[in-house]
Amino acid sequence: MSWGTFVRKMKSLGFSGPFQEGKHPYMVKGNLSITIPNPHKGDISVDLLSRIIRQAFISRDEWNNG
Repeated sequence: MSWGTFVRKMKSLGFSGPFQEGKHPYMVKGNLSITIPNPHKGDISVDLLSRIIRQAFISRDEWNNG
């Protein structure tokens, strides 16, 4: 998944950002702050995407339908 598509998807699920403070950007939803990868030319791998979704407490169903 491209970085831009990922950010749009996270925003559609209620996250705001991305914000930059330090080496990596992050997105926020309520009290939850999730570090996301830096924007780059390559896509975000399935493995990294899975870890971010798990840390954000997003169910697979919510991700697929959100």
